[in-house]
Amino acid sequence: MKPRIFTTAFSSVYPLLVQKAERKGRTKSEVDAVICWLTGYDDSGLQAQIVKNINYETFFSEAPQINPNAAKISGVICGHRVEKIEDPLMQKIRRVWNKGIDQGVGGRLGGADGVCASCQLVP
Repeated sequence: MKPRIFTTAFSSVYPLLVQKAERKGRTKSEVDAVICWLTGYDDSGLQAQIVKNINYETFFSEAPQINPNAAKISGVICGHRVEKIEDPLMQKIRRVWNKGIDQGVGGRLGGADGVCASCQLVP
């Protein structure tokens, strides 16, 4: 049985990601920049996926290209080391949403190399 998050609509969680970032003093455009940098979607592609009301599994399977630097995101999320999560989709979800939004918006992306000028990801 798939974890419930896999079948959860991305569009239902997206506003929560924005709210989380805003509580940390960040903006929706910064969240979008992180998501686009990590998934390869451009702004219009991201918005199209939100409108289509697709689930997380589809969101990632249709992503143009997961940034290779996403694999360098490490750390502990909800008591689990990201790099040791066995399910590839769950690992992407945890890396992108928790570490990407928590650490990537306007700052360092969990030790990942690479630059995303609009969200200030630094090597």
